[in-house]
Amino acid sequence: MWMAGMTFSERMLKIDRRIIFLMVGLCTLLPLLYPVGLPIRISSEVRGVYDHIESLPERSVFLLSIDFDPASKPELYPQAIALLRHAFRKHLRVVTMTLWVSGTGMADQLVTQVAKEMGKEYGTDYAFLGWSPGGQAVIINMGQDLYSAFPSDYSGKSTKGLPVLDGVRSLKDLGYMVSLGAGRPGVEEWYVFGKDKYKFELGGGCTGVMAPGLYPLLRSGQINGLIGGLRGAAEYESLIGQKGKAVAGMDAQSATHLAIILLVIMCNLFYFSLRQQRG
Repeated sequence: MWMAGMTFSERMLKIDRRIIFLMVGLCTLLPLLYPVGLPIRISSEVRGVYDHIESLPERSVFLLSIDFDPASKPELYPQAIALLRHAFRKHLRVVTMTLWVSGTGMADQLVTQVAKEMGKEYGTDYAFLGWSPGGQAVIINMGQDLYSAFPSDYSGKSTKGLPVLDGVRSLKDLGYMVSLGAGRPGVEEWYVFGKDKYKFELGGGCTGVMAPGLYPLLRSGQINGLIGGLRGAAEYESLIGQKGKAVAGMDAQSATHLAIILLVIMCNLFYFSLRQQRG
């Protein structure tokens, strides 16, 4: 009743802020529950990783180092899922590991989940080596003798008996390697202590705030591709045609930004309309 006698512009400018909060909340929640898959431009750095995996022959060895922990899961987990789906779809031999002890359990769960989804067999199609102490020293050791760095996998099986590692003695025998890093050790260490010494092809993935610091490696050709943050994950999901949490997250972000812009424009229109009415 207190709004009786007010003009429409006055009512809109005095609207209960909880209604605005509800509108923004719905714009965020609905795309997460029901992703639309808004068009997204594919960057050259993300395409670089995709194209290299796409070019690998079947049964090539793909090493994915999951160098992050649950704190960076919202951005890097979708990247890992998209990469694993792509590699399994290409029938590559997928070897996974982590340089972060705090991310070991999460990495094992991630790899097992995607492998089960894609119908892959442990030991033949993929393996999870787990974590080994030493940080960058592990990379150097793998470059000389992978079995010395990881004599057994995460479950305790001897790595020498795994068919997925047939013909693989060191990092030099890889078809491709990608590090998804949330800090150090991560992508930079894999270049300095790995690719630079043992000459294998390297790609990277990182959180959004880290991406600018890795662009020098990309521009100089030291890494051949870079997946940056949630947007990079959404681009990769679009490339493989399997839209997941990253695309949903970008839809929610875009819808929320659009709602805020429209609210700002509308409030300004109502304000100037009210000023004009009052002379």
